[in-house]
Amino acid sequence: MVFPPELSHHHHHYHFPSTAKHSPLRGRASPCFTDACLFLAGAVTALLLVWSFSFFPSPITRNPEGVAGATRSAAGVLVEEENDCRAAARLPDFLNDPPEETFYDDPELSYSMDKPVNGWDEKRKEWLRRHPSFAGGPERVVLVTGSQATPCQNKMGDHLLLRFFKNKVDYCRIHGCDVYYSNVLLQPKMRSFWAKYPAVRAAMLAHPEAEWIWWVDSDALFTDMDFALPLDRYRSHNLVVHGWAHLVHDKKSWTSINAGVFLIRNCQWSMDFMDKWASTGPQSADYERWGQVYSSTFKDKLFPESDDQSALIYLILKHRQLYEDKIYIEGEFYFQGYWLDIIPTLHNISRKYMEIESEEKAVVLRRRHAEKVAEFYGKQWEPHLREAGNGRGSWRRPFVTHFTGCQPCSGDQNQIYSGESCWTGMIRALNFADNQVLRNYGFIHRDLLNSNAVEAVPFDFPATRRAG
Repeated sequence: MVFPPELSHHHHHYHFPSTAKHSPLRGRASPCFTDACLFLAGAVTALLLVWSFSFFPSPITRNPEGVAGATRSAAGVLVEEENDCRAAARLPDFLNDPPEETFYDDPELSYSMDKPVNGWDEKRKEWLRRHPSFAGGPERVVLVTGSQATPCQNKMGDHLLLRFFKNKVDYCRIHGCDVYYSNVLLQPKMRSFWAKYPAVRAAMLAHPEAEWIWWVDSDALFTDMDFALPLDRYRSHNLVVHGWAHLVHDKKSWTSINAGVFLIRNCQWSMDFMDKWASTGPQSADYERWGQVYSSTFKDKLFPESDDQSALIYLILKHRQLYEDKIYIEGEFYFQGYWLDIIPTLHNISRKYMEIESEEKAVVLRRRHAEKVAEFYGKQWEPHLREAGNGRGSWRRPFVTHFTGCQPCSGDQNQIYSGESCWTGMIRALNFADNQVLRNYGFIHRDLLNSNAVEAVPFDFPATRRAG
């Protein structure tokens, strides 16, 4: 369980019938057939039938509706699959786009949030029907992040943003998600924290094959490269954010939820919800009034402007019956964690993981392997982490560490932090995460504050350290 920080912390599928056919056995028996001949003919016929039936594919057991050839997403979009055993191993076909029209051919379609998108579930379903190689299989995720179009004011800012972006690319390469990095304001009026919503909306339209769009702020990084999103947990929900429900409803706290990292399903519900969520941003004529409403509602809000975090909590508070069933407030692990809580724990976490790897029975954890199978080896850690816990006091690697308030690009960090604590914290966390990637390439940083120096990892490390 992840415990809340102090309140001062800032911030549609179709079923394809099988195409396999077998011809009926035709013919009439001749009077010259003896009983033996009849027996032999019957045996041959039975063998032929068994042989022909063997070409029929087995049912797809993952189908929740018990219908072979189709799976249904939580958004209710039915995704077709050919009833062919080869479909399970079929790769996406990137070199084919059928000439039949899809929603992309509609001149009225707008990627801008100025105009709503209607019938999106049906449009996605139709696109997937015409592109069956992208249908079925694991749910696809597109990670979206971004930064400003101009160079950073802080002299270290562009370097730090590059390191943060590399971290996201590393994670997605290991776990198979796509990445879109936006460094432009797709809608100039929607600036600052509001800039993410036009990017997320555009990504939904650009990626109808993706079931989820995952926004991760530029100042957030993955500090557990093994951990995979528990998507099955969210199968009945359309939006996942980190927070604490009791702080939302009982305390009406502005820090009850952090909107810097969220997972949103690519469906009509999400299109409509984002329109509502972003309607109090700077493009609205009522922008200033909404800032006053949020400030009067959330007594611990630190600034007067209308912001997306306030807007989200306000919607959950005021329209609980409408949205509660579809919004998952994740507090069981660090879906995103406050960096000031996490950085002091990294040394102890590294030590505990090293101790486990050094055990004689932990050979599989030390085994060298290709990066392509890193997810398999990540799962081998789970039995060893059952007692680790999650969140504060845990020695499990935190999934996402978020440097809220540090402002790596502008350098204008929150005054409650020293610049030194922000910068050294970011370097330490980036190298902590990078070590998990470098191990697959045979190297590690011995000193988490020295990004330049790496050392080769000896065979059977770290058991070799114990033996030495």
